[in-house]
Amino acid sequence: MSWLRALRETARSGLTVERRRLEPLVALRGAAGLAIVVGISLTLFGPSVAASSAFGAFQGAIATYQRSWRPRPVLALASGLSLAISTFLGYLVGTHSPFFLVLLALWTFLAGLAWAVGPTVGVIASSNVAIMLVTVTLPSSLVDAAGHAGMIAFGGVVQAALVVLFPIRRWGAQRDALADALAAEADYARRLRHDPVAPFDPQPLMTARLAAAVTPREARRRPAELHGARGVAERIRPVLASLADPALGVPAEGEERHRVRELLAAAGTVLDAAARAVRHGEAPVIPPAAEAALATPDTGAILTGPARRAAARLTALLADVVETAQGSGTGAGAEPLLRPTLPRLVPLALRTMRDELGHRRSPVFRHAVRVCAVATAGYLLGHVLPFGHGYWAPMASVMVMRPDFSLTYARAVARFGGTLVGVALATGIVQLTHPDTGLSAAIAVTCAFLAYLLMRTGYAVLSGCVSAYVVFLLGMGGLQWTQTVPDRVFLTLIGGALAMISYAVYPAWETPRLRTRLADWLAANGRYASAVVAHYADPGRASDEIRQALLDTRAARIAWQEALDKATHEPVRHRGLSRSAAEEAAHALSQLGRTAMLMEAHLPDRDAVPVPAAAKFAEALREATEQGAKAVRERRVPRWEGVEQALAAWDGEGVPDRVVRRGAGLVVHCLDDLTDALTVPSSPKP
Repeated sequence: MSWLRALRETARSGLTVERRRLEPLVALRGAAGLAIVVGISLTLFGPSVAASSAFGAFQGAIATYQRSWRPRPVLALASGLSLAISTFLGYLVGTHSPFFLVLLALWTFLAGLAWAVGPTVGVIASSNVAIMLVTVTLPSSLVDAAGHAGMIAFGGVVQAALVVLFPIRRWGAQRDALADALAAEADYARRLRHDPVAPFDPQPLMTARLAAAVTPREARRRPAELHGARGVAERIRPVLASLADPALGVPAEGEERHRVRELLAAAGTVLDAAARAVRHGEAPVIPPAAEAALATPDTGAILTGPARRAAARLTALLADVVETAQGSGTGAGAEPLLRPTLPRLVPLALRTMRDELGHRRSPVFRHAVRVCAVATAGYLLGHVLPFGHGYWAPMASVMVMRPDFSLTYARAVARFGGTLVGVALATGIVQLTHPDTGLSAAIAVTCAFLAYLLMRTGYAVLSGCVSAYVVFLLGMGGLQWTQTVPDRVFLTLIGGALAMISYAVYPAWETPRLRTRLADWLAANGRYASAVVAHYADPGRASDEIRQALLDTRAARIAWQEALDKATHEPVRHRGLSRSAAEEAAHALSQLGRTAMLMEAHLPDRDAVPVPAAAKFAEALREATEQGAKAVRERRVPRWEGVEQALAAWDGEGVPDRVVRRGAGLVVHCLDDLTDALTVPSSPKP
């Protein structure tokens, strides 16, 4: 993609406004917290302290909107406390001293490294550094600085307290994640009726797994319907696929296929009902037609072999989903997924950030270097130029910069466009109303409410609301709009331009790493498929290895897809992996993972007859995919002679289980498709 086209696409993405479900009660709660803090500060301390505390309360509420499974009060407290400490230390070294420049460089570098911990931590750290550039200019003495820092922390405490006192949809994010996973499987079941090999995106299941991780304290307070439904839902997906697939199930047409379509339709209806029940915290209502379709005794007479086993497992799993959604299923006693508490998370986060320092070519490390250099340069440039409020240039840079190209450029465009609209509206309101301190505070709170309400519709909308909020907030302290608006627009443009230039000068492209992502996916798929096949050779072995291999496969697939999406908008050449080759290779690996999943759906019982040849095939498959992954990284075409030889030897020993033998043949076919995708066609001779 050319630079011109990349800029056009990212600009369009940044200025896009999406229709999203609004949450007015959550926005009203955040605005109420801001109003309480501003009112108390104005009454007791005056406009200057009120502005500082307003920033703390505003950022505390923003933190609660981040996509995190941590309790919202914890996010608000962490944001307010970190901003208070940053403000006090910044004032302590002096905003006009060289030490402040060193401190700013260190803060921004650490904020950039924080993205290694996760996007929620990265966003909060970056936002706090950006807001600190404003708040350090408000105090006038050391005592004032301590007071400002205390009120900033108080703003976070108020937001946290409101979340505790006025909860809105307890466990709502976790409910939505689980409901989305069940709804995705319902849609998958319906699509399988018409396309027996329809693809399935594992992202909803992965998100539900992340949402299901809780601390020991949360595990004791979690609603019963959120305890075990996710595990059951994950077991349903391979059963649905194996029931519909003609290679391991029933013929493409005929009475058996008609019965399978009825079962899939009923499964979709039941899963949708369970999703609605989980999302709204109510009892599931199953239509009688779906219950009758699943309970009919004709299934055993029509379906045979693997299809009959899959139908029986599907009916049992759907019953478990319904019972769990009611809060009375066996899943309520399932062992929860535990995550570290916040005190234990801190050393883990620091270790992750330290490890990132050893990967000098990683996107996160390069982002940290970029944001450090840009913030420092923007701060110096802002003070050299003949404008006031020079901190707006580095603030704009820090707010828009992200570890990948498309988000950085899209946010830079959205930031400037939103700032123009926001300050224009704010200027018009000021000209019409000539607000005093109280009215400026009220309008600022209104702008904050709109920012909370419309936050998820697009960054341009959020930037417009925040720009107007800052204008009125600083106007509350006595600054006229003529002292803020022109400077803010021009310096925002400079900050966005610096952010965009930095990525062009010191990029971290995903395109050259596509082969590595593809190799990781191949190796993960190989471990998963070999673990499944090995279970047929030793039915008594534990299935933990299969479970972990499946999770690794999902993570590798998502990493590949995210890298491919980023590379699509990058203005660089493919460097050895063209778009068509990437699509064909991804399709081959998707089918490889799907085949392993089909075999997993029919894992033998512990007392089943072992298949000795499966052990040899599994070992050959593991070794071949590891070597194949190495070949992909080194830009060589992988070969599969060892797997083909193991399959040929298997045919000579007899096949007591047709599922695993058919699956093994499909695995080899998928590997051959991968080789074909990565084989560069020779140029025709003249």
